[in-house]
Order: sequence, then C-alpha cells, then structure tokens
Amino acid sequence: MAASATPLSLSFFTSSIFLTSSSHKPLSTLIPKNSLRTPKPLTISSELATLPVLSFSGDKVGETFLDLKAALPDTARAVVHRAIITDLQNKRRGTASTLTRAEVRGGGRKPYPQKKTGRARQGSTRTPLRPGGGVVFGPKPRDWSIKINRKEKRLAISTAVASAAENTIVVEDFSDEFEKPKTKEFIAAMKRWGLDPNEKTTFLMREVADNVRLSSRNIGTLKMLTPRTLNLFDILNADKLILTPEIVDYLNARYGLNYEGDDEDEEDDEGAEEEDEEEGEGGIEVQGTVSEESSDAAE
Repeated sequence: MAASATPLSLSFFTSSIFLTSSSHKPLSTLIPKNSLRTPKPLTISSELATLPVLSFSGDKVGETFLDLKAALPDTARAVVHRAIITDLQNKRRGTASTLTRAEVRGGGRKPYPQKKTGRARQGSTRTPLRPGGGVVFGPKPRDWSIKINRKEKRLAISTAVASAAENTIVVEDFSDEFEKPKTKEFIAAMKRWGLDPNEKTTFLMREVADNVRLSSRNIGTLKMLTPRTLNLFDILNADKLILTPEIVDYLNARYGLNYEGDDEDEEDDEGAEEEDEEEGEGGIEVQGTVSEESSDAAE
C-alpha cells in the first residue's frame, strides 16, 4: 500500500479530482509561508577605521581614517573566497600534459605470442601496466581561467582591506629618506615602526622608489605593492599592512561608497584609442612617402 501511494506534488493539490467542493482552498494557503519569502538583497556596508600615522622616525604625528565598502558578515566570507579562488586559479598555466598509450613512441609489435607461454596476454609494450607505457587519465592542456564580476572583485578587495584595519598602520612618505640602497637601514626603519622583519608584511604605496625597492627586495617576508599590483592574496597573507597617506586617499576614493564608475579604466581606454589613431595616421604618412619615392624612381 505504501509503495502504491501517490507522492504529494503541486498537481495533486491543484487538481479538482482530489479536492472536494467543501475543501476547496486557494493555493497560497497550501504552500508554507516560509517559502513565499523573497531572498534578502545583497547589501553593502561601510566600515570606518581610524589609523595612526607615523613618521619615518617612528613617532606618531596624527591619525587618518579608512572608509571602505565591506560586505555583510554573512556574505563577506563567500565573496572573498570566490575572489581568491579566481585569482589563484587564473594563475595556473594549464600546460601539464601526459602521453596516452596511443601517443607513446613504439609498442607496435606484440611482445610474445598470445598462447602457450603461461603469461598474461599482452598486445603492446606501451600498456599502462608496464614501465614506459602510457598514462591513464593523465592531465592534458586545459584552460583553468574563470571569470568574476568586476564589482564583486572590487568588493572582495575592499572587504579584505577593511578587515585588516586592526593590523594596519600609515607611514609618511619615505621615498626620499634612502639616499642609497641599504637593507640594514630599511630593517631599522621597520623596527622603529613596530614591525618584525620575520613577520609577513605588505607595503602598499602609490609609487615605489628605486632605492626603496632595492633596499627591501632582500627581505623575504616583505611585499611591495602599488595600485597596479594590488591583489587579494597578498592582503590576506600579510600579518601587517603598511599604507602611505596617498594610498589611503586612493583607497577611500576607489573602494569607498562614493565610487560610482570606472573613471580610470575609461581614461586608459581613451588613451589607448588615441595612441592607435596616432599610429594609424603615422602609417598613412609613411605609405605616402614610400609611394612618392617609388614614383620618382620610376621616372
């Protein structure tokens, strides 16, 4: 009897065959109220953090604020996880390749007769069961890249920076403080700022001077980033995050609530179009001169 029972479905409730006139009820009363609730929209909050500003000597000279977009706590983990998986997966080249038994060189001759040997039958020496044979289900070249929305990626970066505000300090611009590359002086400056050279530290600067870059490149736990190289992995992987006043203004303008469009991206596109147009015009002039020289030579 239990096996022949008809499962409950929408057609069962809406059909007049199974409903008498006395028990006719609208469909909305039969569906649970919880299932009629609309999903919550993805809302974005703003996290305001006050950061201390230190001088090159390590003295506190003021404070600044970091006001960035941040996903809500119930969705922040998913947004950041999706963005970091996208970055790491897009770095994969996908060039790993193995040879199957059909692609391995040799193996065309049958190694020994089919019968009267007492051994298992073999048709080729390139079988995956033998050394030097093909590989079963091995990797082949493939494209690992995946896509993510630009706004979602920007929200993940701003959420990560906002969550790292507790371990973030602001240091005045020190590009002119290093007259020559000296790692020892850079480590001394880090200690004045309360940083441990053995901890993973990420510096985010508007521009990295040559002497600063050369002085810090021998420190294995340190990363120097600019707005062009800013990425989610280095932010999450760092124990300390060091900013400059210029980059704080950049982050508030780029990843704040007041940011509406991709102004910089549009400017870059316009600049690229102008360069293409100039190159095209130059090519036309060159062709004209070449044609004139060929006509003169013909005369």
